[in-house]
Amino acid sequence: MSRLHAYIGTFRQLEILLAVYEQGSISAATKVLFLTQPTISMQLKKLGDAIGLPLYDQVGKRLVFTEAGVAAVGAARDILGRLELLDADLADLKELKAGTLRISVVTTAKYFIPHLLGEFCKLYPEIDVQLNVANREQVLERLERGADDLYVFSHAPNRDDIELFDFLPSPLVAIAPKDHPLAKMKKVSLEQFAEYPFLMRELGSGTRFAIEEHMKQFGITLNLKMTIESNEAIRHAVMAGLGVSILSSHTLAYGGHIGLQEINVSKIPIVLHWQLARLKSKKASIIACAFLDYVNGQGRKKLLHDLCLEQPHMRRYFDQNTMASVANSSESK
Repeated sequence: MSRLHAYIGTFRQLEILLAVYEQGSISAATKVLFLTQPTISMQLKKLGDAIGLPLYDQVGKRLVFTEAGVAAVGAARDILGRLELLDADLADLKELKAGTLRISVVTTAKYFIPHLLGEFCKLYPEIDVQLNVANREQVLERLERGADDLYVFSHAPNRDDIELFDFLPSPLVAIAPKDHPLAKMKKVSLEQFAEYPFLMRELGSGTRFAIEEHMKQFGITLNLKMTIESNEAIRHAVMAGLGVSILSSHTLAYGGHIGLQEINVSKIPIVLHWQLARLKSKKASIIACAFLDYVNGQGRKKLLHDLCLEQPHMRRYFDQNTMASVANSSESK
């Protein structure tokens, strides 16, 4: 039986290894570990010596992890992940509900997820939250390696190894400046809308993916003028008259819509649904389970209530039972 664990080093060395791998360099890892470069290099050398194989090669300014290094990173994730679960379990036994909740969300979700987290943290003030905001492609990469407890998508991947929880409609709506010719029209065909200069999110964005898939259904090619990596920048570009766009209604509800006009375009809105995702193979922490329960109950009702106050037309995307729960929630305030 192998006795590798007897001399592989300390948990701290595994934390250092994981940080260097995820940050991409020793210098970047110093900022998250609060250690000097010589200290990190020395600890990685000790770990490599214990394993008996080099962990990485230096190619110019880049670190290229060896096969042994990648295997060690995988083991480090498993080991440190189990310790985090143990820490959360022990904290729960002490009725502290302490621990860390790790969530990765696609960019548009940043407008409402903080509202959920704020109320949840009032219920459990001892917990820590690590919130990662990225485009869909980057969140999928984090999902692939199990970096977080939960992931938020508006267009979740179709996979058997994940569990999905619907909690909020996510309509994508057409927008233009208030003085735009389309803003004066009661009804605009999708073909007419597609003729105008269009401002699109970057490749890898969930919004872009949904728009492109929707347009394919109708054989429509948009007049792409500019690619922009931010919803806020798109809003301002539209207000400046650079073109029209399609954005999540949540961007307008929470980000602001002064100077913008929602356009009544046929075959739009594109109605998606916000979903929380978790890997089935990764045991859910106590805090992650508590957050799921909160979102499916009190948190979802509050979001719906606030959203309907901001944008009354959003009510058409909810069924009667949902609207009844929102009304009851409002009356109880």
